[in-house]
Amino acid sequence: MKSESGALSARPARLGTILALATLSSLTGCSHNPEVTKKKYFDKGNSYFAQGKFNEASIEFQNAIQIDSQYAAAHYQYAETLEKLGNLPLAFRELYQAATLDPSNKDAQLQLAQIFLASGKPVDARNHAQAVLNLDPQNAPAQVLLSQADAASGQSSLALSEAQHAIESDPNRAASYINLALIQEKSGDTATAEQNYLKAVSVDAKSAPAAMSLGQFYARQKRWPDAQTQFQSAIALDPKGIAPRSSLALLYLAQGQKDAAEQTMRDSKEALKSEPSGYRVLGDYYLTQGELDKASAEFASLYAEHPADASVAKTYAQVLLLQNRNDEAATIDNALLKSSLDDIDARVLQGQILVRQSKPVDAARALEAVVKDAPANAEAHYQLGLAYQANGNPGQAETEWRTAAKLRPEMPDPQKALAAVALQKGDFSALNDLSTQLIKTAPRSPDGYLFHAAVADHQGDQAGAETDLKNAMGVAPHDPRAYVALGDLRVSQKRSDDAEKFFQQALQADPASAEALTGLVNLAVAAGNVPKAITLVQNQIAHVPDSSKFYLVLGQLQLRNQSPSEAQASFQKATQLDPNNIPAVMFLANTQVAHGSADEAIAGYQHALQSNPRDLRLYTALGSVYEARGEWQQAEDIYKKALQVQSDNPVIANNLAYLMLDHGGDLNLAVSLAQTARRGLPNVANSADTLGWAYYKQGVYNSAIDMLQQAVKGDPKNPDFHYHLGLAYQGAEKVEMAKAELQRTLQISPNYAQAPEIRQILSARQD
Repeated sequence: MKSESGALSARPARLGTILALATLSSLTGCSHNPEVTKKKYFDKGNSYFAQGKFNEASIEFQNAIQIDSQYAAAHYQYAETLEKLGNLPLAFRELYQAATLDPSNKDAQLQLAQIFLASGKPVDARNHAQAVLNLDPQNAPAQVLLSQADAASGQSSLALSEAQHAIESDPNRAASYINLALIQEKSGDTATAEQNYLKAVSVDAKSAPAAMSLGQFYARQKRWPDAQTQFQSAIALDPKGIAPRSSLALLYLAQGQKDAAEQTMRDSKEALKSEPSGYRVLGDYYLTQGELDKASAEFASLYAEHPADASVAKTYAQVLLLQNRNDEAATIDNALLKSSLDDIDARVLQGQILVRQSKPVDAARALEAVVKDAPANAEAHYQLGLAYQANGNPGQAETEWRTAAKLRPEMPDPQKALAAVALQKGDFSALNDLSTQLIKTAPRSPDGYLFHAAVADHQGDQAGAETDLKNAMGVAPHDPRAYVALGDLRVSQKRSDDAEKFFQQALQADPASAEALTGLVNLAVAAGNVPKAITLVQNQIAHVPDSSKFYLVLGQLQLRNQSPSEAQASFQKATQLDPNNIPAVMFLANTQVAHGSADEAIAGYQHALQSNPRDLRLYTALGSVYEARGEWQQAEDIYKKALQVQSDNPVIANNLAYLMLDHGGDLNLAVSLAQTARRGLPNVANSADTLGWAYYKQGVYNSAIDMLQQAVKGDPKNPDFHYHLGLAYQGAEKVEMAKAELQRTLQISPNYAQAPEIRQILSARQD
């Protein structure tokens, strides 16, 4: 019984084990089948995507791609997910990969065509649109994109033909009529264009985009009531859409109805308050209009109402930065980082804030970590460039801006930064390319036109410059820069009355424009009327009492007017209003030194250096004060600290070398510093004198003579140069030449400090 019972009881156990092993084997076989596994990841990703769980979907699509890097469908869905997450650079890369792996993916090809078209690359856009048409010759969206690409390339006739073909492919598609109308409008055929805009509305009476396009056409024609009707119709068709409401607000602004525009945005916020993009709309409106106080108040309210909305927090922090409320912005960003250390945007914002807090070294360190983790983030590269610039590393800054521009060609900020670099370098060929690209990238921004005007002016094309500046005025009538530039242009044309009008218009556009006020001041000074210039500045200060720059201008005028005490008070006020106004700090220190208050000047420079530890102007000026007081060691220490900031700065190197040569120090180091100065200042007589004097101290008289001759040639009335050259000739035993230079020293400066020594040398020669 035991034996039978044991046998019977053993069978189920063995059977259970066999079944378990069979099941395990079956499951293991599935998990090792890559086709099955990748499909599971893919399907799960699609499920998450449909639920709006984009982070989870992203992980699943990446899992599928890890199993099969050639999985085109997964690359495409991953691109769609990344777009939802706002990672556009990586989304583009995945989209491009999807289209490459599966050229028959018409959606991917069409999206690439749209991206390339928006990025100012019509040839690439055309290629992808044509790829769709090769698969589907009657594909109307592809035909429209082909038409738009050719229009962007300047092939208007071909674009027109293709636009008509798109309508033939699908006569009931409103977008095709809109495209045709845009081409006709651009060619000047507004009557026919209007017919096609109307046709777009008639073929799809429920299309908000069609009504919007017709409304925008009417707005461009300044047919305000017709435009308003269409925008209101678009709002009725798409009551949850922001674009129709924003267009209506812009229409009111174009007519000067600012209150109506603001009320439209208030109504929009109320109507769309359940959506983040809706409750933000009023704050975004204030921001685009430059109304920072209202924008700040609105986003402060939104931040309190929606503390979990990271987008609101980030925008609020940016507004605070624009108001120079850097510490408050830091508090908000720190809260963001506390909730999510991996938030790339918050980390970029942290670096931006650190730059504004005069902590460029910390900013660079933080942003370097960001670009390491997110190398495709263009904003991070752009901000890192600003940090490097603040650190005094212009080459590294330019490299980062070029990287940002390459990653996001449609992003204007890196292009603006690179254009500013090109202008500073006098590279007008590069500036021409950059400004042209800026105009394409951001046609509603004045910057491209302003830079392009600088190119035209350099080429002597004043008419072209004026056209560019008027275009800048047209897109940004409240930006003073174009008015100031036109004022400067009129000054160069000796048309002072017209120049004055433009400078006044600039001040009307922006009462705080120091450049506009300086233009008016310069006109008054040129006319010999300094009191008028002073009155101009004082009147403007009455309108803008917190302008540090205005007090700086006032102080300079008061110095010119022989009123040093008043000037000192103005410079003092300028530094109180803005402790980082370095020119004001330096003017104040100069007046303090002139009044015998060198201690105050030194204290002012030291205080400014605490906030601006990398500003070499402060080191140079402070070192000069120490030198004037005969405090050579303190001057040397300051110059050495400056060289820690920028080791090859030629001005600092020159000053330190000369100090060491005259007051003792490492002679070899002094020679090396003097050589650095000469390399950096090859056309400056002072650097030639310093290097020549260093060679003299070394006893290398022929090299000294060569350098000192260059110094004398560059500044023939400088007694120091002649004295040094005379001593070098004496060292080389060129007696008559030495005598001539020493005599010339006394002719230029009879009371020269070394006059007794020179007379003794000359007397010994006569004996």
